[in-house]
Formats: sequence, C-alpha cells, structure tokens
Amino acid sequence: MKSITISLEKTSEVKEFVAMTQDCAYEIQLKSGKYVVDAKSILGIYSLDLTQPVTVEIYSDDCADLLAKLSKFAA
Repeated sequence: MKSITISLEKTSEVKEFVAMTQDCAYEIQLKSGKYVVDAKSILGIYSLDLTQPVTVEIYSDDCADLLAKLSKFAA
C-alpha cells in the first residue's frame, strides 16, 4: 500500500483527480478523519470535508505512474 496527502480545493481538481483514478485496476481510497470513500467516486469525494487535506491510499505496489500524476495535488 502507498499513500500520499493531497488537497482538492476546486471542482476542476476533483474532476481531474477522478479522471486520473478511473482507469486504475487497483483499489484507491480517500481518507479524511474517520471517513473513508472510494477515490473513483465523485459523489463520495464530495461527501468529504475538502477544506482540509485528504490522504490517498493506493492498494498496489505498482503505482509509481499514478503517484507521479497525483504529486501535482500534494498538500
């Protein structure tokens, strides 16, 4: 498992994030406090408090390409 803390402050960032994760074959979750949602679900993401950074947990060891893409959202 790999994790990175990101910030999604704008609607356009949320849409771009979901587009990046949609095609991944492995499970990806977003954590904010005690809440955990599927990172591929735009509705799930909007249920989180996006005023604070969130943690992305990627359940794959072969995800260097996705981590590189997500670094633009790094908090």
